[in-house]
Amino acid sequence: MRKKKYEKAAAFCLAAALTLTSLTGCGAGDGIGTKVVLTTGFDKDEIFRIETSTCTLPELMVYLTTIQNRYESVYGTEIWNTNADGVTLEENVKDIALAQIAQIKTMNLMAERYEVKLDDEEKAQAENAAKTYYETLNDTEIALMGVSEKLIERLYTELALAEKMYQYTIKDINPEISDDEARTITVQHILIKTYALDGTGKKIEYTENARRDAYEEAREALKAAREEDADFDELIRKYSEDDKATYSFGKGEMDSAFEEAAFNLGTGEVSDIVETEYGYHIIKCINTFDREETDTNKIKIVEQRREEAFGKEYDAYVETLTRNLNEDLWNTVGFIHDENVATQNFFEVYAQYFGAL
Repeated sequence: MRKKKYEKAAAFCLAAALTLTSLTGCGAGDGIGTKVVLTTGFDKDEIFRIETSTCTLPELMVYLTTIQNRYESVYGTEIWNTNADGVTLEENVKDIALAQIAQIKTMNLMAERYEVKLDDEEKAQAENAAKTYYETLNDTEIALMGVSEKLIERLYTELALAEKMYQYTIKDINPEISDDEARTITVQHILIKTYALDGTGKKIEYTENARRDAYEEAREALKAAREEDADFDELIRKYSEDDKATYSFGKGEMDSAFEEAAFNLGTGEVSDIVETEYGYHIIKCINTFDREETDTNKIKIVEQRREEAFGKEYDAYVETLTRNLNEDLWNTVGFIHDENVATQNFFEVYAQYFGAL
């Protein structure tokens, strides 16, 4: 029901679990930018170079293995059979790992430019975090990823500095968000679908006759909903084909037609039939203004504005950099398939020492 954003990314990514929120949410590029492919001039294990900053294969493998094992812990190893438009999930996850670490490296270069540095306490936290994480690794994980405690410490130091650089950039961005802009409402709805799913989950639109039948059913549901003392909950159970009956949302979060109709309702009012790509809806407004949800939404909008502001500065900075990818080595990179390699807590350990990203 909510707006579909970045559909391919959503299909491939465990966004909430894997992204670095404020860090990976900014910028429109992949962190590397336009690839300038070099086949010479790289060290043996050097994956890419951005100006004076380099990324080695073991560093990349920490990110890649973490993401791989997070996927497998949720979906199992069979998830790697998935592909979209000829791109395998493994290839997509490789790109995610590359983008994440490239962005961290780039933000460290920004920190150098703006003279943003970690203090002694923060450096000590990175050292302690590295010790904690490294102690969770077994000999096989250490050998196959090719890591050392010192390398892990460097990754945590860079991650902490990137976060500090982000906070430095947005420190003066505190927009005033009005109640109206952040207003969150709560509605219930009845959905009569105008599509079906085939055995592979592909969406099949109804024929004209089937759509006509669906519309007639929506009219019947609307008539019942507008009767005096109508039990809307009962009508949801009888008619609705959505597995969720109640939605709380702010502006810009839902299908535009659904949202426009919902925001024009008063508490207790029922809409006309609203058509979206999902089918026909009858919407009932439960609450036109949720104080608690609206205040929460204000915080979210402020963070979005900060990310947008940082993203503009980040993108402009990236355009000034020379970026080189060792494509020969990159093409050999793949997952580690070994039952003894199950590490997935790299970011959780970071959060223990620095707070959630």
